[in-house]
Amino acid sequence: MHAIETFELRKVFNETKVAVEGLTLQVGRGEVFGFLGPNGAGKTTSIKMLLGLVHPTAGSAFLLGEPIGKPSARAQVGFLPEHFRFHEWLRADEFLDLHGQLYGMSRADRADRIPRLVEQVGLAEAAGRRLGAFSKGMLQRIGLAMALLPRPALVFLDEPTSGLDPFGRLLVRDVIRAAQAEGTTVFLNSHLLSEVEVTCDRVAFIRQGRVIRAGTIHELSAGTVQVRVRLEAIPPGLLADLGEWSVQVEQVGECEIALTLPDERRVADLNAWLVGQGLRVTALAPQQISLEQLFLAIMESPTMEESVA
Repeated sequence: MHAIETFELRKVFNETKVAVEGLTLQVGRGEVFGFLGPNGAGKTTSIKMLLGLVHPTAGSAFLLGEPIGKPSARAQVGFLPEHFRFHEWLRADEFLDLHGQLYGMSRADRADRIPRLVEQVGLAEAAGRRLGAFSKGMLQRIGLAMALLPRPALVFLDEPTSGLDPFGRLLVRDVIRAAQAEGTTVFLNSHLLSEVEVTCDRVAFIRQGRVIRAGTIHELSAGTVQVRVRLEAIPPGLLADLGEWSVQVEQVGECEIALTLPDERRVADLNAWLVGQGLRVTALAPQQISLEQLFLAIMESPTMEESVA
């Protein structure tokens, strides 16, 4: 019942460079799934292995219930790479029609589907223009239309909102939701965490090619809070001392500090500790953590294996 399933998927280049250490992951059908990690975490290599563009060194993976690389599974998959090169001499509608033929779509299906998608990605007025005259954002959107053209069961979108303005990002968000409503599973790799937060059903955080946390954003942030503390004065050394409470501590005002606590119940303990240090707390406000703050907290925290080592 999974759209994607991997077991200890591993890729080593030149026998020494480990790009993906051991990816174990499950993505349910119909999900919009966010794939998150810092640069060099192995995200792009993982996607290429799933698409059959790079052969794994070890492990196994399945797309739509079939082993990766099997033509019958790949025929149901769409893909928008981060770094794309399209046919600059083709008009937008010609470009989509060409890819529709490559997908094996009938002439009638292409004639019905292409105008709908061009309208959906906000390029109806530019359908007759050559791609060479398109901006990067317009190319990004026509690429999204290309990836979704055959109504794929699964689509990989690698940085689909890169270079888009807020209007373009909102449009892409709507297109993704429309694809999901049609039954498409969306695998989204993006550095724009604010977009992931409002678009994805579940996310996975990876580091060194391994999943270190996965779940819904609510599950992953449960109990974690961002706390702003206002004091009458901030004495020297206090920020360093607060490092014992949180890996994320910063002074955000003359007398205000922001830090992240892993458990909401520790807010009262923090207040008691500050008072015990002889400090006068004038305000203390916990608030829900954002995905960006959660990302930083998870990436800066050691895994269980690292803690044991």
